[in-house]
Amino acid sequence: MTAYALEREQRIPRPLPEVFPFFARAGNLELITPPWLNFRLDREPGELHPGARITYRLKVHGVPMRWVSLIEAFEPERRFVDRQISGPYRLWRHQHDFLPDGDSTIVRDHVRYALPLGLVGSLAHAAFVRRDLERIFSFRQQTVARLLG
Repeated sequence: MTAYALEREQRIPRPLPEVFPFFARAGNLELITPPWLNFRLDREPGELHPGARITYRLKVHGVPMRWVSLIEAFEPERRFVDRQISGPYRLWRHQHDFLPDGDSTIVRDHVRYALPLGLVGSLAHAAFVRRDLERIFSFRQQTVARLLG
């Protein structure tokens, strides 16, 4: 299995106690996900905690998908980790880290992912998956900057 990594960092000019709750509310995923993915939560899971599940639907290149994430770790105002337990990836683990920086907050995303289908998955990654993920995370950063900046 070939695993890939995506790293992003963003400085938000708000203190950590204001920033963390925004990211810890699953419903805000709909706000920061690009509209072309038609992302919809099946239901709001309430407060995040280890063991919480988030189920949503989206379309990738017009193909409808169902995705279920499990919150593996949740440390208020420090980090949380979600892992795909059902969805399009063979592996998807997304760690969100939050660091205070004076009156601002540094948000770091570290995603480790792998695609199914061996060589076909590797070719898809080279052809469009990597680029799609970069676009999604760029949209997310721009939207967070607009909403919290």
